[in-house]
Amino acid sequence: MSGITGYLPEIYMGLSSLLVHKLRSLLTMLGMIFGVGAVVAMLSITAGAQKEMMSYIDLLGVNNIIIEAKEAVDRNELQARRAISPGLTFRDFRAIAENVQGIEALTPRKRFKPQKMLPKTAQEPPLLIGVAPNYLEINNLRVVEGRFFNDDDNAQSVPVCVLGESAKINLLGYEPAVGKFVKVNDTWLQVIGVLAQQATADTDIEGLEVTNRNNLVIAPLNTVMRRFEDNNSYLKDEIDGIYIKVAKGTDSIETASVVSAILTATHKDAGDFNITVPAGLLEQRRRTQFIFSVVMICIAGISLLVGGIGIMNIMLATVLERTREIGIRRAIGARQADIIRQFLTEAVLISILGGIIGVVFGYTLSKVIAAAAGWSTEVTVSSIAVAFGVSCGIGLLFGIYPAVQAAKLDPIEAIRYE
Repeated sequence: MSGITGYLPEIYMGLSSLLVHKLRSLLTMLGMIFGVGAVVAMLSITAGAQKEMMSYIDLLGVNNIIIEAKEAVDRNELQARRAISPGLTFRDFRAIAENVQGIEALTPRKRFKPQKMLPKTAQEPPLLIGVAPNYLEINNLRVVEGRFFNDDDNAQSVPVCVLGESAKINLLGYEPAVGKFVKVNDTWLQVIGVLAQQATADTDIEGLEVTNRNNLVIAPLNTVMRRFEDNNSYLKDEIDGIYIKVAKGTDSIETASVVSAILTATHKDAGDFNITVPAGLLEQRRRTQFIFSVVMICIAGISLLVGGIGIMNIMLATVLERTREIGIRRAIGARQADIIRQFLTEAVLISILGGIIGVVFGYTLSKVIAAAAGWSTEVTVSSIAVAFGVSCGIGLLFGIYPAVQAAKLDPIEAIRYE
């Protein structure tokens, strides 16, 4: 407590000096305000992007490998591919299951875009997918109403389905859905369960078609294969996706390389599939995000550097203006350390006040960016602490030279200075 009390005279004198020249003090602070604001805003953009990235990776499953049939641009390309490769098939699925080590669970996927749905919906019609019962485990899904279909349902091709949260609301409203029926094309499916709302992405990334998992009608694979007819089935893939969950302790990136080698051999290098490894995608995005963060912080740091130079410049001018005051203080007993402390306190006060205003400015700027650009931003305590700490550090660093110059003044010459 006594240490803080000892600085009170310097703090009071520093504030008095700043208030004497209000406009000049404000102009000096602008560099710190913009610098701190830029750092807070840039770090909030980085934190928001990091949060979205983690949400996206969590959506795909860190221990998963996802194989997708690659869509052909046109019919001619599709025919050219089929001349080389049959596309994704159950044979591929069995080859992976029998020859790849470290797999905990896997399921094929067959996907349909329904031509008609009952009940009708004004929203985008849900997608129908057929999968094995372990799809629930592979994708860490949670049932909030009813149950998920089981192996017996799949083996007997029972006409049942589980709805995603959006599909349930769009088709059946907010009332309980279990026991009701939905008609997909010409087939009635009984709803036996509803999934919890899930995070989702609406863009195609890294060759993976990311669908809204809340707007799905999920049915047993055998039900879909036997009850729904694929137009031009001789050209379409027998299955259009495979989800794989690797066991804990197994390197999913290495496992994906083995899977890729098997499919490349069986498809004769036709290039008609994509393999997405969320763990590899996470690492790649972390590297990209790190580079982006460094560049953004360096750009923002330039503003802080300019602000520090401004502080040094104004403090040197203040030393000249107050040379006589310094001489009088020295003459009545002030030590060089007292003079250094006085001018350092003033420099740090400029940084602190500029830093506080800069944090508010940066927070506001991040919200404006989020609203205007549609980006996800998140202001964290660490970003505020880093920006504010750097601001105070720069004030201290750039205040040292003017403070030392003031302390070196000869008291007699300083008193005589006009």
